[in-house]
Formats: sequence, structure tokens, C-alpha cells
Amino acid sequence: MRTYLISYDLAKPNRNQHVIAQLIMGLGDKWARPLVNTWYVMSDREEVELESDLRELLGEDDGLLIQATKRDAVLTNTSLRWFRQRRPGLDLAPDGNIIAFPSLPAVASEPLEPELPFARAG
Repeated sequence: MRTYLISYDLAKPNRNQHVIAQLIMGLGDKWARPLVNTWYVMSDREEVELESDLRELLGEDDGLLIQATKRDAVLTNTSLRWFRQRRPGLDLAPDGNIIAFPSLPAVASEPLEPELPFARAG
């Protein structure tokens, strides 16, 4: 299993940011998000496979970086906390610090609609 650094820059952040985040959480067995658009993912898959999964959510002006990493890292003003992907039958300790999220279904081939802005009170 390898650890990958995944970082992206969206020209229109409200367009697909939540969908991309959910997809990244499902790319491997574990993930961590030390910064807003920076992720670590532990996966048995290759970089090109991960990029292929994310490519269809990116516009032509969006950037994506996927790089295999070593386990050592220097973090300033942030922390690294790993989370596990929820698997059927996985028992988590109730007093543990692991939060599990459900797996994502396969990405639909239909075009995704842009995310709508939040309503403002006024």
C-alpha cells in the first residue's frame, strides 16, 4: 500500500468541491486532510488510476497533483489525522478516534450539475 499526496486547485471552487472530496475519500483504504485542498490517501492503486477517477470532475482550468510520498512530513499549524474508509462488517471501537465514512457508489457517466450556493438570511 502506498501513500499519495493529492492536491487540487479549482477555478470555480463551488462547482465540484464536495463531490471531489467524497471521491478522494473513497480512493483508498485510509485518508487524511491536513489542508483544505490537500489530502493523503493510502491506496494499492497507481497514480494514473487515481487521476483517471478524478479527471472527469475537473474543468479545463482546474489543477490536480497526485504524488507518491514517503511517510515523513513536516506540518506547520496543521495536524495529520487518519480516517478509515468504511467497509462492510468493520467494527470500530466506540472510544476510538477513527471516524468512518460510507463508500461512494461508482461515478455516474451523466454530467454533474453545478453546486448551488447556500441561501443567505436577510
